[in-house]
Amino acid sequence: MNDRIALLYAQHLATVRAHADQALALAGFDHLLIAAGTPLRKFLDDQDYPFVANPHFRHWLPLADVPGSWIAYAPGRKPTLIFVQPSDYWHVVPEAPSGYWVEHFDIVVVRNVSEAVAHLPRGRCAVIAPACPTIDGVTVNNPQAVIDCLHWQRSFKTPYELERMRDASRIGTRAHAAAEAAFRAGESEFGIHMAYLAAARQTDAELPYTSIVGLNQHGAVLHYMHLDRTPPAEHRSFLIDAGASSAGYASDITRTYAASGHGEFQALIDSMDAAQRGFVAKVRAGQNYADLHIHAHHVLADILREHGLIRMTAEGAVESGVTSAFFPHGLGHSIGLQVHDVAGFQRDENGGSIARPEGHPYLRMTRVLEPGMVVTIEPGLYFIDMLLQELKDKPFASDIDWARVDAFRPYGGIRIEDDVVCTESAPENLTRDAFALTD
Repeated sequence: MNDRIALLYAQHLATVRAHADQALALAGFDHLLIAAGTPLRKFLDDQDYPFVANPHFRHWLPLADVPGSWIAYAPGRKPTLIFVQPSDYWHVVPEAPSGYWVEHFDIVVVRNVSEAVAHLPRGRCAVIAPACPTIDGVTVNNPQAVIDCLHWQRSFKTPYELERMRDASRIGTRAHAAAEAAFRAGESEFGIHMAYLAAARQTDAELPYTSIVGLNQHGAVLHYMHLDRTPPAEHRSFLIDAGASSAGYASDITRTYAASGHGEFQALIDSMDAAQRGFVAKVRAGQNYADLHIHAHHVLADILREHGLIRMTAEGAVESGVTSAFFPHGLGHSIGLQVHDVAGFQRDENGGSIARPEGHPYLRMTRVLEPGMVVTIEPGLYFIDMLLQELKDKPFASDIDWARVDAFRPYGGIRIEDDVVCTESAPENLTRDAFALTD
C-alpha cells in the first residue's frame, strides 16, 4: 500500500507542477509561493483558533499542521519546502519531514516565520496566502488569473487524490456506524458525537467540518450543531452529517435513521434513499449539475405526493416553490481538499461564472460534469416551521395536507449524502463502497 501511495503521489505532484507551470505562464510570473498560513489569534486572548492549512499548500504535500511553512516553486526546478520547526517547549513541535513525499522536495528547516520568509525568492512572484498587505516584506497578491487556473485544475482529482478520498470515506463510514449504534442505544446527541469521534480517531479540529448530529425535530435545522447533553424522552429519528479527513482530503457523509416502531418515517426515508441512488446514477460525463438539481425537485414532488403530503403535479409543485420549502438547499457540491471545494461555478480555466437556476439560490455547483470530478449528492426533505408557515399564505395551500405535514414535524427531516466520482463510465460511489466494507 505504501509503495502504491508513493507512486500515486509522484504522479500527482508531476500533475500539480504542470498545472503550476501553466498558471504562471498564463499570468506572467516566475515563481509560485504558497504559505501554509498561521493560526488566527482569539480576540483579547493569548490562545489561537485551531489551525487549518491553506488548501493550496495541502495540494502539494500531505502536511496539515505546519504553521508558518512555505512552498516555493519555479518551473523546471524541484519545489522547495521551507519548514518551520520552532524551538518551543509550550507546544508540540512538528516532527522533521519524512515519508513518501520528501524525496520530491528540497527541504529547508528554519526556526521561525521570519527565517522562513527570508528564504523565499524575490522577483515576479505569485504569492498565495491568507489576505494581508505583507508578510515580513513579502507582498501577498493572490493573482486571480493564477487562482482561476489552479482552481479549475483542482476540479479534476488525480488517482492519488481519489485514493485519499476513499480513505477518508472509510474512516467516515466506520464512525457513522458507531454513531448509529449510539443512537439505537438511546444516547444523547453529545454522546453520539463522542462515539463518532472515538470511531474516527479524529478530534473535532481534525474533522473537515463541524458535525451535524440531530435527534428528532433537530433534523429540520440544516446546520444544527448544538449537541444536547441529555437524551430526549423518546428517540424518533436521527440525522447525522459528518465526515473525516485523510492527508488533507475530506469525506462528507449524511445519513438519516428512524427509530424502531416509526414505520411511516422509515418508509419516507426509503423513498428518499431510492431517489438519491437514482441521482447518483446520473453522475456521468456531460451531465449538467444544475439540471440534475432541478430533476431532483421533480422526483421529490413525486415522493411528497406518494406519501400524501401534497395533492399537486410535480410540475406545479416545482414551479410554485412548494418543493423548495421542503428541499431548500442545493443537491450538492464539489468536494476534495475542501468540503465545499473550489470552482463549482467556474466557466473555464480563465475564470467566469455559470449562474444558478432562477429560484435556487443555495445550489453550490452549476458545472457540466467531467471525468475526475467528485461531487456530493445530498437531496433532502425537511419539515421546517418557518418555510412551511410561508406556504400557508399561498393560494395553493389547500393542495397541501397539513395534518400529514404535522404528523411528520416531530421527525425533523431527511438528508442522504454520498461522495461520488464522475468517471468515463459508471460513477464510483465512494460512500456506499466504504459502507459496504464496514458492513
